[in-house]
This record gives sequence, C-alpha cells and structure tokens, in this order.
Amino acid sequence: MTQRTIAALVALPLVVALLVAAARAPLPYVTYEPGLTVDVLGETGGQEIVQVDGEQTYRDGGELRMTTVFVSRPKAEVNLFEVMADWISDEDAVYPYDAVYDRGTTNEESATRGAIDMVSSQDAATAVALTELGYDVEPAIEVLFVTEGTPADGRLEPRDLLLEAGGEPVERAQDVVDAVKAAGVGEPVEFTVRRGGERRTVQVEPEQVDGGPQIGIRLGTGYTFPFEVSVDIDDSIGGPSAGLMFSLAIYDTLTEGSLTGGGTVAGTGTIDVEGNVGPIGGIQQKIVGARDDGAGLFLVPQENCADALGAPNGDMRLARADTMHDAVEAIEAWVDDPEGAELPSCEEVA
Repeated sequence: MTQRTIAALVALPLVVALLVAAARAPLPYVTYEPGLTVDVLGETGGQEIVQVDGEQTYRDGGELRMTTVFVSRPKAEVNLFEVMADWISDEDAVYPYDAVYDRGTTNEESATRGAIDMVSSQDAATAVALTELGYDVEPAIEVLFVTEGTPADGRLEPRDLLLEAGGEPVERAQDVVDAVKAAGVGEPVEFTVRRGGERRTVQVEPEQVDGGPQIGIRLGTGYTFPFEVSVDIDDSIGGPSAGLMFSLAIYDTLTEGSLTGGGTVAGTGTIDVEGNVGPIGGIQQKIVGARDDGAGLFLVPQENCADALGAPNGDMRLARADTMHDAVEAIEAWVDDPEGAELPSCEEVA
C-alpha cells in the first residue's frame, strides 16, 4: 500500500466528519410547514370557542376552519438537511431568517407579539361581525398584554377596557401614561375598568423601569360592544392571521342557519375594523392543511393570490376575499353551487 493511499484512508473519515458537521450546522433560514386547522365553530375543553353572553345564538352545523403554519422559532437551529427537505417539497417552504424575524428577536418576544396580535385580531373581528349585522360598536382604550411579574400582573387583565386612570377619563393611550407618570413610584394609580361587562376599580403601584415609573401593560384599541363576545383559542396559537375566520364564526353564531350550509370552509387573513382582509404568511402551507382536513372552499386574501395559485389545493376551491362582506357572499354562492358557482378569483389579480 502506497503512502498516498494510506494518507487518503486516514483523511477520509475526517472529510466525512467535516461534511456531516457542516450539514448539521445551523443555517440562517426559517422553515414553514402545514400546521393544524381549528374549527372556530367547534369546542375546546368542552366549551364552545365562540361564546356570546346577552344575545341569541344559533349552532346550526358546518365548519369554519382557521389555519396555521408550523414555523421554526427564533434562534432555532435549522440545518442543511431540514432546509433541503422543505425546499424540495411542494408543500413546505424556506425563507431567509431576516425576512421573517428581526435578528434580536427571542422566543419570549415572539410569543408576546403573537399574544398581542391575537387579542387585537379577535377584537377587530368582533367589531366587524357586529357591524355587518347592524350593531353599534364604540372604540375604547384596551389592555392588550400584561407582563408577568410587573405591578399590573394580577390586577389588570388583557381585554380590560380602561375607563378612568387617576380619576380622569381615558380617551387615548397617552392618558394612561400621564396618570402613571403623575403618580410616580410608590404611589398607587386607581383605574376604573370594564371587565366582562362589569365596571370595577383596581389600584396599581408603579415601579421604576428604564428611568421612569411603569406598570407593565401594552395598550391598544378595543371596543365597547352591546353584549359580550369572546373567542377561546389555545394560548399557543398567536398572531393576527385568523381575523377573517373569527369574524365569520361570530357572524354565523349570531345568525340563524348554517353559513356554510353544513359544509367545511377554511381560510386565512387579517382583518381591520373596516372589514378589509389583509395578507398573511404561509398561504401555501395553510391551503395544504385545509385540503388535508377536508375543506371544500378556501378563502384567500387578495395580496396572497399569486402564491395561492401555486399551492396544491386538490379539489378544494379557492375564493378571493377582499372584505369580510365579500367572504360571506362567496360562501353563500359556494353553498348554492359548490362546483359551478362563480367565485371571486385569484387569477383576476395575480
């Protein structure tokens, strides 16, 4: 055996080890895979997901499925094998890390953002559904998130509507900030809130954070509704992308008969208080998840149409949803003629 052959045999295991190590090294990518779907007209933990207190409800069958995506978490170690598998698949996707997350984003920050977006999404969805049905809703300042371990923890809660702070009416978020600053550290601030339809008073004592008094809450726009509506979704599901489906489920719950005609409709899209449907991420993976769970119709935000047309949707029909009202009309048309109805098409805008 020559010296060269011996050297090659000795080096081969090292080369293989280096290749394996390189393949397993984390890469700056985020993977998207089809996630679960949830029937928002169904139940969770033995209770209906859409709950209404103070108004007649109707449970007449059919399914309205919100869709999700399994996304690798911030700072997750995604290796070459995972990236290549998802890149080759026509049901998964791979994106550059910076296109999805800020470099400094932690899992905790991502979860907090998702929780805040979910509260805002549900409130806007409720406002849109009730407005579509002719009810009056009024904007208000709302607690979107309470940071664990801060002065507000255990005293204020997400979805508390802030009516007064420090004895003064709350008309904008700055009114709350001003009341906390005026009290300073060590002096309690009295808040009057509306929680679960009831008016109550709580006191919170600010603490010093980053050079000023704070109580640990995030504020946003909520609404005063004529009766109580809540959407009970697992805390692990965050983000605003189910807004359209929440709105449709609330609308269906408050109207007699099944909006879906007893069939299964899935979809996605954010929603604003005007009822406009906005774009989301992972449209192709959401379509695959809905297809696999037996949906006959999938509602697509207009700005996601180009990507939706490339998804393997099988026999499931796609309908473009520009607004919540448009989505209702598309579902009704599909119910009347599942195969032949002329539905708003993604091809018209893609």
